[in-house]
Amino acid sequence: MLRKLLLRLLPAGTIAGLVLAPALIAPQASSVRAQGTPGLIEFRWDSDREYRKLYYYLTSTLPDERSTWYLTLRAKDRKTAILKLTVTVPDYFDSKLKPERMAVCRMSKGGMMHRTKCLEEIPATIEINEQQTAIEVFPEQPIPMEGDYALRIKLFNPEGRRMYQLNALIQAPGDVPMSGYAGSWLIDMD
Repeated sequence: MLRKLLLRLLPAGTIAGLVLAPALIAPQASSVRAQGTPGLIEFRWDSDREYRKLYYYLTSTLPDERSTWYLTLRAKDRKTAILKLTVTVPDYFDSKLKPERMAVCRMSKGGMMHRTKCLEEIPATIEINEQQTAIEVFPEQPIPMEGDYALRIKLFNPEGRRMYQLNALIQAPGDVPMSGYAGSWLIDMD
């Protein structure tokens, strides 16, 4: 069928046939997939004044697909240096978390011209509790207030189309060893 159409167009005008031929022969373009960044508008049933939305980036939002998650703590999202970072994970999060596949890094936030990436890894000890509901990060040196930092996690995305709220608790250097709420990453799997 395409061949007949192509043969009919060529005698009518070689240039028109050459211009239209690739469009007719090329396979249909697949639909654009959603980007792995938070949306501009976020709807919450129980809107709380204390809730703070944190930036994140995922290389893939499809279930069961290999992905790299960047859970970002920008300079404007925190008021102190970080002595300890605790990330709470929902108990229904069914992807396996492995400390050897995680790192803390100083990062460059991506945009139209370049990708989100780690510029420099920060030496840190990363621990995950037995139930896989908390990730604890102990940097060798306190992470300074200046600059954007991220917890980079390489994993296979969880199964199913779900939404996950991961909370960040930061312990600042000082006399009182107490963690405070820094914000939440609300991650949606497509």
